[in-house]
Amino acid sequence: MHERPAWYDSAFMRAARREAVEYTPIWLMRQAGRYQPQYRAIREKHGFLELCKTPALAAEVMLVAVEQLGVDAAIIFADLLPILEPMGMDLEFAAGEGPAIHNPIREPADVERLVELEDLGPLEYVMETVRQTRAGLDPRLPLLGFAGAPFTLAGYAIEGGASRDFARTKRLMLTDPAAWDALLGRLARAVARYLNAQIAAGAQAVQLFDSWAGCLGPDEYRRHVLPHTRSVIAAIAPGVPVVNFATGNPTLLPLLSEAGGSVIGIDWRVRLDDAWRAVGYDRAVQGNLDPAVLLTNATEIRRHAKAILDQAAGRPGHIFNLGHGILPETPVENAVALVDAVHEFSAA
Repeated sequence: MHERPAWYDSAFMRAARREAVEYTPIWLMRQAGRYQPQYRAIREKHGFLELCKTPALAAEVMLVAVEQLGVDAAIIFADLLPILEPMGMDLEFAAGEGPAIHNPIREPADVERLVELEDLGPLEYVMETVRQTRAGLDPRLPLLGFAGAPFTLAGYAIEGGASRDFARTKRLMLTDPAAWDALLGRLARAVARYLNAQIAAGAQAVQLFDSWAGCLGPDEYRRHVLPHTRSVIAAIAPGVPVVNFATGNPTLLPLLSEAGGSVIGIDWRVRLDDAWRAVGYDRAVQGNLDPAVLLTNATEIRRHAKAILDQAAGRPGHIFNLGHGILPETPVENAVALVDAVHEFSAA
């Protein structure tokens, strides 16, 4: 009889399994980031991609954040896009500019340029970040790995960077569904291998970020995206919780649930109680405070936290989080105040 690891009965893992918890677990997207003085000091000496590719530093920034905030889970410090580099995409993070891909996929024929990711060797630094973060973390806290979802990675690969309307992405999707399915199939297989490698390296759960899926309507999502997201989630190691998170369009929530995941991530554009009803009570949910609330004050933060906990109504399976990442101008003490408020109100 093997003894269960300490993290197995953590509040986060219990909530992901929809079991009773003594208090609502909370972690925050971008909990290591520009709002922290320690992070900014490291970034003065190291570029963003360099930080992501230096496991000792990537582990350090996350471990500092977990300690400072008192959260119930860590997530590896990494980025959605480096998976595209060994697939043949020329990626750059220019200072102040955000990510740029210098050889984007523009025409159906370009899809063949995207290399099938069978060798994860070029991404070994991510697995080493998992190992070092796991080694430095309290054994009772779970560690999340993550990846971009196929649609969001395709959006970057086609647009060459961030986009307001995803016009090029939608044009390829709608005019050549065969090329689109080939592209997303290749990305889905890569993401599944990548997440399973993070799990093998020591991650207890994984999150799929579909940051751009909100630009789609339900019919487009169902036809062109859902099958590929589903294939990723179906390929994840059995028993490992998957958080399936998309932002921007709450009408997609039932479809996210259909695509899979033991936990459905909710952004702030919908009430948590309405979202959970749409997702189905057979799933755990994660969310969903508007990150801008952390720019206010302790009184407002506590009021909003309590409102979301009241909407969850003590139903097992709620993991508290923001509806997206912490904003860079957030005071650190406000993030701490949120964590404290969630623990205090939910334990009561």
